[in-house]
Amino acid sequence: MEVVACSMGSSTSSLYSALAKTVSRPALPHPCDSTYNPSNDLDLDQDPADPLELLRECRDVLRNRPAQLQRAFVQTGHGDGRQTIRVMQWNVLAQALGEGMDSFVQCPMDALNWSERKYLILQEILTYRPDIICLQEVDHYFDMFQPVLASLGYQSSFCPKPWSPCLDVENNNGPDGCALFFNHKRFQSLNTTHLRLSAMMLKTNQVAIIATLRCRATEHAFCVAVTHLKARSGWEVLRSAQGSDLLRNLQNVAQRIETEEKTDTDVPLIVCGDFNAEPSEDVYRNFATSSLGLDSAYKHLSTDGKTEPPYTTWKIRPSGESCHTLDYVWYSHRAFDVNAVLDLPTAEQIGPNRLPSYNYASDHLSLVCDFSFKEPTLVPQ
Repeated sequence: MEVVACSMGSSTSSLYSALAKTVSRPALPHPCDSTYNPSNDLDLDQDPADPLELLRECRDVLRNRPAQLQRAFVQTGHGDGRQTIRVMQWNVLAQALGEGMDSFVQCPMDALNWSERKYLILQEILTYRPDIICLQEVDHYFDMFQPVLASLGYQSSFCPKPWSPCLDVENNNGPDGCALFFNHKRFQSLNTTHLRLSAMMLKTNQVAIIATLRCRATEHAFCVAVTHLKARSGWEVLRSAQGSDLLRNLQNVAQRIETEEKTDTDVPLIVCGDFNAEPSEDVYRNFATSSLGLDSAYKHLSTDGKTEPPYTTWKIRPSGESCHTLDYVWYSHRAFDVNAVLDLPTAEQIGPNRLPSYNYASDHLSLVCDFSFKEPTLVPQ
């Protein structure tokens, strides 16, 4: 196979070596075709790279940039913390969109150069070392995300948008889409479903991945989904329809797994995404009231446990400042405890120019949650 060399700096390291292992692959038969099996690119017998070493490499490259935003985990007081599953949800900002279409008027173009911004992205992931990573706007899957995270022991799946706006940008790196990664030493893959979400019986440009995993330590099977719904105001009805389609598919996948597992209990779900919807929208209410028994993990940051954070994205465009809550981590509250959630930086920490910036790679903040399975006696039958 032809090796594609991908330079990330002037010296050789384990991070550069991970990227150098990227190989040329045939194009996917269809934008959301699931015949490509990323597990084939993961050497299950190879010892993973040292994440702390890779983190040091990232920080060395970024030494001339402002310090990383300091965030802390807030303990919720729920669960005993044993066998914790750490989940990251993050819209990483497609490189083509950041440089070519999004018009972040307060962000210098130099802050968005890929040669350093990819290190900012990796630094964020390596700092929190999640077991499961759900990403949106990924347009460098094959040449950055997949090889580097595979070197750390992550198995993964990628579903690009069929009509990605990245393709309209000159010198783009291909379509953006959703990507899901999981630590293969902690989880076994049982099934992966790629979806092109429908609305009013019509296929749309938005996608989702549903992965069914088995926790090797507890033998519990559960589903993790990642999605990115339609952006912009005026599209609330379409977002609601896309969310309803995802809920239907989640129910179908869960029921299939229940049959295969011969269990009479509901298969637990974790659903991550940039929903592009405030909590006031129908799509949020539909998830909150679904028969699947979902709750939003980041409500644990509020004093009453019922309110979402004031923002998960904060940017300045020519039309003005945009500060909204659009990103969520939904979970089956009857099956999981939320042990901790990563707090959000303050307005002062983010700075007057907002996001993205020299010290933060995306216009969306990462959400990171620690989950644990509830004891079986606590799960309603």
